Amino acid sequence: MMILAFPDYLSQAQRLADYLNVPLTKVALHHFPDGESLIRLPPSLPEHLIVCRSLNQPNDKLIELLLCATTARELGAKRLTLVAPYLSYMRQDIANQPGEAVSQHIIGKLLAELFDDVLTVDPHLHRISSLTQAIPIKNAISLTAADEIGTFLKQQFDHAVLLGPDSESKQWVGAIADNIGFDYAIANKNRLGDKQVEMTLPDSDYSKQAVIIIDDMASTGRTLAKAAELLQAAGCKDIYAVVTHALFCDDAYAHILKSGVKTIWSTDSIDHPSSCISLDRLLADAIKAIT
Repeated sequence: MMILAFPDYLSQAQRLADYLNVPLTKVALHHFPDGESLIRLPPSLPEHLIVCRSLNQPNDKLIELLLCATTARELGAKRLTLVAPYLSYMRQDIANQPGEAVSQHIIGKLLAELFDDVLTVDPHLHRISSLTQAIPIKNAISLTAADEIGTFLKQQFDHAVLLGPDSESKQWVGAIADNIGFDYAIANKNRLGDKQVEMTLPDSDYSKQAVIIIDDMASTGRTLAKAAELLQAAGCKDIYAVVTHALFCDDAYAHILKSGVKTIWSTDSIDHPSSCISLDRLLADAIKAIT
């Protein structure tokens, strides 16, 4: 077994390799002036290769995974495992208008054709209950960072209220709260566009305790910012946020902090200054379970 890491996920892949006590090799990656990618793999590969790369900013990365997986097969790899803590193109699971591409099905099928196993963390799934419905292979494995986030929060706070921004977060936020003995509340959200969000908070006294907004991902940051603004209006003075996937597009990070959030923490699924919750043990245990 060997871990093959892309440069943008190298530090996380090295920690995973250390945890599993397996060798790591870096993909040699070059971009031509017109944007084409050139990748180079070691000419000698083991039968089982673990490819590590989170799929934020996915368009170039998906092409490079195609080149990587195809070349690895040609070089003798028999089993390819993709570790993609952030998995892109999962939100578009139906055609909302005639002619729309259902990217979840298309990208899921591509990954199923390239890899024998796909491991990811807290994918953005709405209308399906299993990742195998999006990626049609036996070992399409959806992990959750709930325990890692809960352990981290327990180290930071004696007690706090966890706030989920919408009904879809209730099961996840509730599980974290129950595990660490915190209270929780769930807001009601209506998304009007990429950067337009309506939200209402459940009735409660938010003025006397810290509130931690928890979400699976932050892209534009408007959901977290709206929640923070409502909490401030309700008298809350200690507002924090935790996200699994720190996408933070454009001004998202600054916008959230400006809205009143004191500190933002995230997992290391994506490199970001907020990344401080490690996923290596979670991923390593999942790899051990399938090998």
